[in-house]
Amino acid sequence: MASSKEYLDFIIEQLDTLSNISCKKMMGEYILYFQGKIFGGIYDDRFLVKITKASKQLMPQAIEELPYEGAKPMLLVEDVDNKEFLYRLITGMYEELPLPKVKKKK
Repeated sequence: MASSKEYLDFIIEQLDTLSNISCKKMMGEYILYFQGKIFGGIYDDRFLVKITKASKQLMPQAIEELPYEGAKPMLLVEDVDNKEFLYRLITGMYEELPLPKVKKKK
């Protein structure tokens, strides 16, 4: 099941306290970026974030879910109505996230 544009728009609106949030549509789902780093995505209308020390610390009871078959587990964000929490979560994760891979020119 693909994610809806409406749910993506809702999550993007909830993240409006952060600057430089972007997304990329991929196979019916959406990958989310903060300042160029992937931090999570929208998968089957679920907001999932990468597992980092910060995300585990801020969401100790979070459920690990697979975004799609064969993927690494991610954490389900349930408190999507709390903009202050989302700000702390994403900014807290930022330093732990890897830099984007540089694509080699052919």
